[in-house]
Amino acid sequence: MPDFKCRSTALEIMDDLDCSGEVVDQTLRELEFINTWLGGNQVTIGALQLLLKKSESKDSIRIADLGCGGGDMLRLIHRWANKNNIAVELTGIDANVNIVNFAKQNLKDIPQIRLIAMDIFSDEFRSMKFDIVIGTLFYHHFSDEQLSIFFRQLSHQSSLGYILNDIHRHPLAYYSIRLLTRLFSKSAMVKFDAPLSVLRAFKKRELISIFSQAHTSSYSIQWKWAFRWQVVVKTERRA
Repeated sequence: MPDFKCRSTALEIMDDLDCSGEVVDQTLRELEFINTWLGGNQVTIGALQLLLKKSESKDSIRIADLGCGGGDMLRLIHRWANKNNIAVELTGIDANVNIVNFAKQNLKDIPQIRLIAMDIFSDEFRSMKFDIVIGTLFYHHFSDEQLSIFFRQLSHQSSLGYILNDIHRHPLAYYSIRLLTRLFSKSAMVKFDAPLSVLRAFKKRELISIFSQAHTSSYSIQWKWAFRWQVVVKTERRA
């Protein structure tokens, strides 16, 4: 019986930065379908709209997607920005070079999107500046302590703010995704990682505690379907 009281520290297959091959490619394709079908992508787009609502900048908005995976969110943001006449400079960052290579193929029709294989805890990343930093189904891979330190850092790297789109740890979310992936997934990685992702994810009180440790107060947390947290942090700084 899974323990839903505390965040799991078990590792997902995706945490192995050397994982590669068809199992990874199949997983990335299925994750795109899951996020689209369950409405998770709109959580990030909606958060972007909230951050940009009061922005008066006429310059290109520099947006970084951390843990960009196959680049599906970058494609959606590119499409959304074009539709709304918003100039953007998009950068996708993932620590797994094999995933970045998949994203480059997936986004080869949008060559202006920059894709980088990089550790977000590296000095190289720390030196980079953006207007908005997003993470979709990304931050549950890290401990509370890692996140509190990293979010404090992001407040200096993102001039407008940063966004979390991650999972609400809940029994219904766990058993639902476990059943759906067993029935429909062709990826062993998805079948293993998807339920574990729920166990590694967050209760609202845990997110509040993390932001308290990060000395961050200007944020909103909204529950969204299906079992997602939409967190918008406003830094209100200009790089």
